[in-house]
This record gives sequence, C-alpha cells and structure tokens, in this order.
Amino acid sequence: MTHHIFGPVISRRLGRSLGIDLIPFKTCSYNCAYCECGATTDLTSQRREFFPPDEIIRQLDTVLSSSPKLDYITFAGSGEPTLSLSLGPVLVYLKKNYEQYKVAVLTNGSLCTDPAVRRDLLPADLVSPTITTTTQEIFERIHRPAPGLFVKEIIQGLQSLRNEYSGQIWLEVFLVPGLNTSDNELEMLRNAVFSIRPDRIQLNYLDRPGTESWVSPPEPVLLKKIQEFFIEGGIPVDITGFDEITPLLAQDDSIALIDETLRRRPCTAEDIAQMTGLQAPEIRKKLALMVQQGTVQAKSGERGIFYWISSNS
Repeated sequence: MTHHIFGPVISRRLGRSLGIDLIPFKTCSYNCAYCECGATTDLTSQRREFFPPDEIIRQLDTVLSSSPKLDYITFAGSGEPTLSLSLGPVLVYLKKNYEQYKVAVLTNGSLCTDPAVRRDLLPADLVSPTITTTTQEIFERIHRPAPGLFVKEIIQGLQSLRNEYSGQIWLEVFLVPGLNTSDNELEMLRNAVFSIRPDRIQLNYLDRPGTESWVSPPEPVLLKKIQEFFIEGGIPVDITGFDEITPLLAQDDSIALIDETLRRRPCTAEDIAQMTGLQAPEIRKKLALMVQQGTVQAKSGERGIFYWISSNS
C-alpha cells in the first residue's frame, strides 16, 4: 500500500477498513501488557506532528482515487493516533473531500483530557476509546502509562467527549482476567462506563500473542457473565470477533497486504485468508517458507499459530 495507509483489512469491529497510521511504530502513551503490536519503544503523552498532513493526504488521494468499497476509513495503526497533530487536519480533509466514507478513530482515550484532542475528534463518525479500570494501581499494571496519566482524569475526559461530540462512541472494555474481572472491579468499571454514555460497549480480550505472556483471555463462561452484567444498563454490548466478510483484494495484491498486516499485528493463516481471499493452505506454505528464511516469526496461541514480522525486519 503506502507508508501511512494500509489495507483494506478485516477489522474485528469495523468490517472493511482502510487504515491510516499517523504515528511512528510503537509510539504510544501506553505500554500495554496485552498489546498485540509489541512493546512501546517511544512512551510519551506529548503531541507532535510526526508527519506533515500534506504527505498523508497525498497518499490518501492516491489510494481513494480508485473508489474502494469500504465500511470505514480508520485512524489506527501501531501507536496512539491522537498523539499526532496531523489528526485534525487529515480528518477535516477526509470529511470534506470524501464524504461518502465513514471515518473512525481507534484511541486508547488517554489524551481525551485535552480539549484540543476532543476538538480534533469532532468530525469523525465514530470514536472508539478504551477503558479497563477505575483503579490507578490496576490501570498502571495493565497499561504502564506515560508519566502524568491518571485513570480518573481520563474517565472525566471521556465524559467531556460525550458531552461535546455528536457522533457514535463505541467504548472498548478490555478484559484482563485476574486484574479487572473481579466483582468489585466490574461494579466500579460498569459505573464508569455508564457515566460515559457510549452508544455501544464492546468487550474485548486477548486472542493473539500479547506483549506479556501472563495476559490470557477470559473463559467463555466468565465472558458471557460479564456481557450480561453490562447489558443491564440498556446499552448494546458486543463481544468482539472476526466478521464474515467478502475479501476485497485480488490475489495479485494480497502479498503486500500480508506483509503490511504482519508488521502491525500477529495473525493466523486463517486471519490472513479472510483479508486476502487466498486459501489458508496456500498461505501456510508461504508463511512456513518465510519462517524458514527468518523473515517471519511464529508462536502458538489460543486460536492456532500466529505469525508476525518484527519491527526491525
């Protein structure tokens, strides 16, 4: 694809999604224990213009000139998009020049304490922030945040976003068994979630190798119990999972997508098959060769063998 634009990929939450990456690899305000993209290498809460907006806009124009079929254009990638001062200008450009597309921002929500960040988010059709706890100690164990970030202030920032923003808020609740799944933690977390008044609640959990090996997914019985607990508030509650979506890419385009996808997050052969339209056995042969050549790494997980390309490859 291009340096800042990736996909389309199959998103667990957004369907056919064209990604925009505004941030250098693993520049983030968190160093989450569960992050599927690996450990943060630049831990910061300081906003910067990492890349000029015009550079990103030129690449967007090139990709969108073919009018691809998309459910969303999504600011995401391998870092925290709200750290970029280019977010606002690029978002405004998209909504002005490509109004046929819905635009989403996936954010950890940590910078929503900043009124300027909240203003930058206003043109988006959908904002999906993350919350895991109301307790600072657990917040620090899960997210290992940049200095000066406090969970109660972040929750207040998300409440302010809801008051100022008229689009959809889909609030991701990331579950880490043993840390935020006790009855007491869930009670406090649910109260915080309801105070933010999201349009949807999306329960998420680790389903591929994360940064720390001690993070595991919740048992299905516990996951269902937590879903029922949150549903009591009358807000739709989803358990995220891969969508059955018709692949968008011709076979000739798929190799570049495989490479781009594996650089951002681990995937199984079946995940890649959904994204590209290639047959899983064919993908496994290619991945086995890449592992043998040392360009791809592999590790067994709950859903099978996950493959990824390290950031220095």
